[in-house]
Amino acid sequence: MPPLPSEFIRQKLVDRVRAVFNDVEAGEKPVPPSDDALFAKDTPIRMVHADAVSMMIGGIHSLLLQMLHPHALHGVLDHSNFREDMHGRLRRTAQFIAVTTFGHREEAEKIIRRVNKIHTHVHGTLPDGSSYSATTPQTLAWVHVAEATSFLEAYLRYVRPNMPFAEQDEYYRQFAVIARKLGADPVPETKNEAEKLLRSYRPQLQSSAEAKEVARLVLTQRPENAPVAVQKTLGTAAVDMLPDYARQMLDLKAPGLEGTAARIAAHSVGKTLRWAFRQ
Repeated sequence: MPPLPSEFIRQKLVDRVRAVFNDVEAGEKPVPPSDDALFAKDTPIRMVHADAVSMMIGGIHSLLLQMLHPHALHGVLDHSNFREDMHGRLRRTAQFIAVTTFGHREEAEKIIRRVNKIHTHVHGTLPDGSSYSATTPQTLAWVHVAEATSFLEAYLRYVRPNMPFAEQDEYYRQFAVIARKLGADPVPETKNEAEKLLRSYRPQLQSSAEAKEVARLVLTQRPENAPVAVQKTLGTAAVDMLPDYARQMLDLKAPGLEGTAARIAAHSVGKTLRWAFRQ
């Protein structure tokens, strides 16, 4: 008996999204959720990181913020093929989040060790002559807090605006486990601590031609298997979430009416994908 039209459509959507996050041609497959992961089922970090649309918006938002810190910016530009293979880098980041959140704890520890080893080779000199290193605890803390706040705020905006504060704090406590394994310090364990830490980095952030270039690349890139309209919606939604100072430093305009349209579209796409991934 052939599948029902709704089931056929659902499976096609699932396959399309999985193709964005996995290199199908290379044999990559989605990370199977494990009962022996670092985090238990139905806990805040697994709920937040399970929503594809809010995570993509949060991921773009996070990257735009991260690139305002010179150490994070040059670590990416000097030691990766980001410009030539942005989708590959974003996909690897998504894979890391998936494995450490949902994968078996042994696989999570393995990929964390791999990233820590890579970080030992990421170091150099900034244009002002000062040095940087991806193993610096404070730089790792900046990357972490930019990610954590971005992922959670996107989830609150597009999925669950009434998420209790206790669960939001638990999200930060859980994500802190991964951050510490990567060597970040300080690491926030509550929403209040995260927002305070984010503000403390403001004096270190810099506007630069390189940061603006990355922003342009991020917002104009089109991931394989992702429709142009969806990519534009996600990028606009991410820019709409940025604080005013970050938009000014990156020469990005507040989306205005486009932001409203992007929010409506993102809500719609999110609901559709949550239906598609219901199993």
